[in-house]
Amino acid sequence: MPTTEAVARVQLVFSLFDADGNGYLEPTDFELMASRTVEALPAGSAEAGQALSDAFRGYGATLTSELDADGDGRISPEEFTAVVLDPQRFDAVVDAFAVALSALGDPDGDGLVERPDFLVLMIAIGFQPDHIEALFDAFGPVEGDRVPVVVWADGIRDFYRPDKAGIAGDRLVTG
Repeated sequence: MPTTEAVARVQLVFSLFDADGNGYLEPTDFELMASRTVEALPAGSAEAGQALSDAFRGYGATLTSELDADGDGRISPEEFTAVVLDPQRFDAVVDAFAVALSALGDPDGDGLVERPDFLVLMIAIGFQPDHIEALFDAFGPVEGDRVPVVVWADGIRDFYRPDKAGIAGDRLVTG
């Protein structure tokens, strides 16, 4: 049974992934989200940008194949919420997304994401700046106001876990 926090996180993700704001998730939403996010950090490598674009497309394709119950080519909020918290169906997609996004946030390849890069990427996705700051702080920045790439990637994975509550990612919902 998903926690209340997990359901709130999923509802937030749906609203952010609905990049065109029409109330449904469609392939164009994932293209818009990918381009907006990759363009937000021009210092990121082309390979990291391509990996993130591929991860967004893969996420969208998986959603359509797994969740489009009525076959209309788009995902409603109800279709999304009912199934996306199933780890067996989405772990691989979430993992690819977590690895790609956190890697894009490390343009110098030192294994650490600096606060400004983290903020730019998370704002591009659509999260609120004060919530992003709270999340970054919850990740326990190390010297130089940076978080390890692996910490951010693990935080993304936790964000999609239905059994998780009280995680750092909950700050994206509640600030």
